[in-house]
Amino acid sequence: MPYSYIRDPAEIYRQSFETICNEADFSKFAEGSHDIVVRLIHACGMVDIVDNLEISDGAVEAGCEALKRNRPIVCDVDMVRQGIIRRLLPPDLPVLCGVSDEETAILARQNETTRSAAAFERLSGDWAGGIAVIGNAPTALFHLLDLIEDGAEPPALIVGIPVGFVGAVESKDALVQNSHNVPYITVRGRRGGSAMAAAAVNAIAGGLGA
Repeated sequence: MPYSYIRDPAEIYRQSFETICNEADFSKFAEGSHDIVVRLIHACGMVDIVDNLEISDGAVEAGCEALKRNRPIVCDVDMVRQGIIRRLLPPDLPVLCGVSDEETAILARQNETTRSAAAFERLSGDWAGGIAVIGNAPTALFHLLDLIEDGAEPPALIVGIPVGFVGAVESKDALVQNSHNVPYITVRGRRGGSAMAAAAVNAIAGGLGA
């Protein structure tokens, strides 16, 4: 006898978002941020991330404005880029990731750092005024903040949700404390990841639409 389960994608989304809205506490978030909260919980299945989720003042507006101006989205790894729903974005908006480029590998060796961090240095002219999205590498977030501190034009928004046990906590703390007041979205602590980072972009681009 075949299993009985919901097959309709729209109904799966509807029930998922309804469950999240019933179980999560949205009280500390501005109403305009609720779609981001829902999509982030949907991406990880953990309602309690609201305790660690921080969305700075103006983050949603800054992200929307960057998309309207067709400024690029720059990702630290291809997993983030693949998770961003292309049809929610303006047709010609670039979604970039330089982690696999040979030039990035050379720069990483020269700088004795990770490819993700080197890629953000190579793409500094692209993320300026755009959206920087980091879902994997704390080194990329640290280096992005260092580049801004050294005078690089900042992104309009930083989605900084790297995951892990080395540098993730500290890099996200640095993002929250960034002295240039760059708008940000982050989940403090060890939790994070590419799916969550992409989900934040999808919420800004398309709300809860599929």
